[in-house]
Amino acid sequence: MTKRIQAKHKVDRRLGVNLWGRPKSPFNTRAFGPGQHGQTRARGKPSDYKIQLQAKQKLKGYYGNLNERQFRNVFQEAERVRGNTGENLVGILESRLDAVVYRAKFALTVFQARQIINHGHIKVNGKKVNVGSYSLKENDEIEVRDSSKQLTTILSSVASKEREVPEYVVVDHKQLTAKYTRVPKMEEIPYPAIMEPNLVVEYYSR
Repeated sequence: MTKRIQAKHKVDRRLGVNLWGRPKSPFNTRAFGPGQHGQTRARGKPSDYKIQLQAKQKLKGYYGNLNERQFRNVFQEAERVRGNTGENLVGILESRLDAVVYRAKFALTVFQARQIINHGHIKVNGKKVNVGSYSLKENDEIEVRDSSKQLTTILSSVASKEREVPEYVVVDHKQLTAKYTRVPKMEEIPYPAIMEPNLVVEYYSR
């Protein structure tokens, strides 16, 4: 088991959720925190700060465990846009290229999506893009490069029955192409765990 996979499993157990909805998540059988004291650690009533912090950690972790500086930058961008900051926040996160590659089922996890992009296997509007945080606009077209269409990681992900493609991403799995049609609303995003961006806004507003 790689350190990356171990880290993801610890995130699930630390936050107390199966964050990505994976059937092999250890949280499914060990619904307590990691470490030798995970089962015996006292769980009192959490403070408002802890609740807000966990909401931030869940949302940040879901999109590939962004570091604090990256996530804060996304939040500040969401604040600058007119409208509800929480809705803006998840909309910006869902517009990331790695998120859309994941939604299109070209990758089994958002971590794998980022790796596929970094290795140059993805094109946006006909041009290679190797930055996972690249921000897509409505009706941008994504495709797997011709030389990468036989990659086992991509083909196995497309064949997986774990997830459905959401309505705001239109996919042709035979051609390995996708279109990001629009920024989704919160209720349209298929989060396996409950996300509370309003608490994230409260956290950064303290």
